[in-house]
Amino acid sequence: MRETMDKKTNIRNISVVGQVDHGKSTVIDYLIAKTGIFSIEKAGKTRFTDTRKDEQDRCLTVKSTAASLYFNIDDEDKIPQDADGKGFLVNLLDTPGHVDFSSEVGSALRITDGALVVVDCVEGVCIHTETILREALAERIKPVLMINKVDLAFTQLQLEPEEIYQIFVKEIETANVVIATYEDELLGDVTVNPEEGTVVFGSGLQGWGFTLNHFAKLYASKFDLNPKKLVAKLWGDNFWDPKIKKWVKSCKGEGGSTLQRGFCQFVLDPIYQLFKVIMSGDQEKLLKVIQNVGVKLEGTEKEETGLALLKTVMRKFLPIADALLEIIVLHLPSPQTAQKYRVQNLYEGSMEDECAKGIANCDPNAPLMMYVSKMVPTSDKGRFYALGRVFSGTIQTGKKVRIMGPDYARGKKQDLFVKSIQRVVVMIGKYVEMLPDCPCGNIISLLGIDRFLVKTGTISTSEDAYKIKDMKFSVSPLVRVAVEPKNTSDLPKLVEGLKRLSKSDQGVECTVAETGEHIVAGVGELHLEICLKDLEQFYCNGAALLKSYPVVSYRETVTAESPEICLSMSPNKHNRLFAKAEPLHIDLTSEIESGKIVTNFDKIACAKHLSETYDWDLGSAKGVWGFGPESVGPNILVDRTKGAKYLDEIKDSVIAAFQWTTREGFLCEEKMRGVRLNLLDAIIHTDAIHRGGGQIIPTARRVFRESQLTAKPTLMEPIYVCEIQFPKEDINNIENIIKRRSGEVFLNKKSIACNQTQIITAYLPIIESFGINPELRSKTNGKAFSQMIFDHWTAIPGKISDENSQLIQIIKATRKRKGLREKFLN
Repeated sequence: MRETMDKKTNIRNISVVGQVDHGKSTVIDYLIAKTGIFSIEKAGKTRFTDTRKDEQDRCLTVKSTAASLYFNIDDEDKIPQDADGKGFLVNLLDTPGHVDFSSEVGSALRITDGALVVVDCVEGVCIHTETILREALAERIKPVLMINKVDLAFTQLQLEPEEIYQIFVKEIETANVVIATYEDELLGDVTVNPEEGTVVFGSGLQGWGFTLNHFAKLYASKFDLNPKKLVAKLWGDNFWDPKIKKWVKSCKGEGGSTLQRGFCQFVLDPIYQLFKVIMSGDQEKLLKVIQNVGVKLEGTEKEETGLALLKTVMRKFLPIADALLEIIVLHLPSPQTAQKYRVQNLYEGSMEDECAKGIANCDPNAPLMMYVSKMVPTSDKGRFYALGRVFSGTIQTGKKVRIMGPDYARGKKQDLFVKSIQRVVVMIGKYVEMLPDCPCGNIISLLGIDRFLVKTGTISTSEDAYKIKDMKFSVSPLVRVAVEPKNTSDLPKLVEGLKRLSKSDQGVECTVAETGEHIVAGVGELHLEICLKDLEQFYCNGAALLKSYPVVSYRETVTAESPEICLSMSPNKHNRLFAKAEPLHIDLTSEIESGKIVTNFDKIACAKHLSETYDWDLGSAKGVWGFGPESVGPNILVDRTKGAKYLDEIKDSVIAAFQWTTREGFLCEEKMRGVRLNLLDAIIHTDAIHRGGGQIIPTARRVFRESQLTAKPTLMEPIYVCEIQFPKEDINNIENIIKRRSGEVFLNKKSIACNQTQIITAYLPIIESFGINPELRSKTNGKAFSQMIFDHWTAIPGKISDENSQLIQIIKATRKRKGLREKFLN
């Protein structure tokens, strides 16, 4: 393994991604079993990468897990031309499929170059699969596809080969529609296509899988064709006419006979016949068929029957590990290839400096550049491995490095530490192996730097290095719980536990409210449940905790421009500020949230974009002072003053007030969203002593809050898009549940694979989603399955002047929970 780490063309860094329960961890088991870590008989049941007890109990992956695997490939056709020998190192990350753990997927994608997207043959490409695909493409990750659980199409659904083929076509097309929305010249065409070998079909549970290349090799001599040419005949509208012994494009053969599609006849039919013969129990036919496919049964395997025998035969006939290894090695890029086009997305500095060139060339002799994407708890409670990717240079045990946190800026000392690496380890599931050093292009873990990083960071040896860009996540922590120790003496344990919890999870946010409450915010109900369980059991040293009922974060916004100019006077009466508020365009708000405008903020380019795309007048567009809250939020502060004196001297104070205001809005101190605050004029005292921060900050905050109040303020609540699969006879029960929870159905369709299954897609307020899964299961005898993902924010109906409106009731309840004055308008 260590020897292969030096061969950059023989390394593959991949993430295994997909929807929950689509079979990712099961599929990975067979790859790990091929390395000899455990026997092939245990594969599919071991779920080696589910390292936590609750993951094994729930059969649900919660944390992304790294496994570095070494393979020796003997088949010359499965080795790329640029490879250095037959040994390959696959650094693999198994990621969660549940939307609540999307941050784990994001951290895995950042340090990998390819993604194996696993899709359930029956359920198809789901909402969350599409979201993950978009996230991967934004990181310039090349995808390949595996259509899993194909055995269900033969056994449970009992579909004909042509029906199965049509399901495959629809699912591949759905994936390619998402991929086609991202046109990237550097990444090139990354659509998946069975003819090119970028799609695997199979069953993770039974351990079999294949690409079209496998069957093309089997039939090459029969058709006297080169396997590469025959692959194209085994997909699409290609039919073999036995009478004229030619491939034709029409299903009508010579003499009017109906022909079977090549894929159905030569790929699906042999599998279908194997299933049929084995499950029928006809021993005479069974021995003949098994002999024909070249499978030999040994020892106790000869006594097996039914599904057990089917699994053994299929696993030997079409070993899934071989198909997966082929697609990974041949069609996913090596670090040497990928880092050339990924460097622009990764590095904050100029592409001409030595660090950028080192990353682009994957140069082990360049300055060290490593990105830590997540912290993995060790067996020693309270300590963490820093899991990341070495992009350039070589990292060594005992080497002194510069550790740069997310708040580090080049040339400054904030969030910067110079320390030595205690230990370099390679992770294989829950096991670790020590290494003396590790060159670039590999995924490894470090011990001893967890005290200096919270969640992520950049490690370098160059004093001139910029940091690697921070990750953007598709979800944010919207569901919150207040926690407190049962015994007040355990408060220090809770504080320390919250620090450890925050370090262990990218998606969790731990804060202290002004009321003194400790708040834990998670992405969803399940995520919060797992976080609180970890907090109590692992990070608080046994301290018992009290938890409040989950509540949802809201956003404050405005719906109209302030009808009049607001004025605020400083406490010393010597300074006056004038301002107005107005709503931002919804597309501009989304652009800011996605980071397209804020990242590498260029004032001239931003002004041009705002004036051309959103019809801002050029003066306002050039007057953008910043975004908030936290400098990246979806609110804008604009300087529209003309001839105001001493503005540069108070600018920092006004921006600080703007950040404060957008972080704690007027209505109930929730974050603001989609608001443009315009500073119209400023009358400032000539004497500097009278215009300090103590005078300007409260004045600016007051005028901004008054501007918000006059611009028809309201709250926005977060909305899930919820997809529910269920038997079609239960449609009335499902619609009633959605309606009772203030949801809105906008799509109702049949499942691609099964006419008896209905799929409803609806908008559902997050606050109404708590407990929906148990209710769905109880109403459908456990047959309904839902998946929810955050989609958008929507304004809550009502006016703040109407005491009986839903808006006012929510504001009052939120203010009461936060310990604020109930009457906020007086």
